[in-house]
Amino acid sequence: MPNSSSISEFLLLPLADTRQLQLLHFWLLLGIYLAALLGNGLISTAVACDRHLHTPMYFFLLNLALLDLGCISTTLPKAMANSLWDTRAISYAGCAAQLFFFTFFICAEYSLLTIMSYDRYVAICKPLHYGTLMDNRACATMAAAAWGAGLLHSLLHTASTFSLPLCQGNVVNQFFCEIPQILKLSCSASYLREVVVLLFSSCLGFGCFVFIVVSYVQIFLAVLRMPSEQGRHKAFSTCLPHLAVLTLLVISGFFAYLKPPSVSFPSMDLMVALLYSVVPPTLNPIIYSMRNQEVKDAVRKVITKCVSKAVNCPSFGIHIM
Repeated sequence: MPNSSSISEFLLLPLADTRQLQLLHFWLLLGIYLAALLGNGLISTAVACDRHLHTPMYFFLLNLALLDLGCISTTLPKAMANSLWDTRAISYAGCAAQLFFFTFFICAEYSLLTIMSYDRYVAICKPLHYGTLMDNRACATMAAAAWGAGLLHSLLHTASTFSLPLCQGNVVNQFFCEIPQILKLSCSASYLREVVVLLFSSCLGFGCFVFIVVSYVQIFLAVLRMPSEQGRHKAFSTCLPHLAVLTLLVISGFFAYLKPPSVSFPSMDLMVALLYSVVPPTLNPIIYSMRNQEVKDAVRKVITKCVSKAVNCPSFGIHIM
């Protein structure tokens, strides 16, 4: 029976059984990946270049776009390579690195979404104190705390997971290295330590979730008291996209990590993993720009500037004497 010292690679879950479907999945994942890169890249460029968007809300949106780029770049390229080259293998070090970076980006994103809910609470419920509570230093500190929380969680979970002896083979029933799937490979009596760590992280995550719910209850009560219909519409347009992103991430993430082992099927696990690892980074740029005119105008300026530069770019000829 293999143990962790004898395992040099893991076998990931194949997305398809036939070569034709593998290639189809490759092109589908490539399209999703390019859409996520384009969308989050445009959001990042627009926020960084447009001085009208140099506000706390859009500063956090810039950080969210960067985290989304990192999150989807951790999982999809390897899945695409495996589909293209008809392989399932990932090295032991590669699996540990993938788990580390994915946990880092997803935990940092959840922390950032919690901070964004606080930002919306202060902006709508305490507008007179917004400039004081959300100044540049406070925003930078909160963003650094979100990235730092992701790093600490990632170090803790990666070290705890890969210090376990693995006695159940090397087949990971997921298209990337995920903590619950690695735990299934550990010896039955040794994985309790990581389960305790997961429960501790889940309690912290649940505390953040309660904070977010309370914040949004206060926000919606304040919005409903607004006399201006235009003010209510603007408040909802900035809050509803954030709430939609958060709901998708929390429900799918909590289900993936806290469901009982008896409720586990490869197809269902795959669907849940796609919901919390691929869908949010791809849809976030659309969700945040769909109801936000400022973001749409800034993105339109970036696209127009890029197109105009491409059109006005001088052509270079090769002259052979």
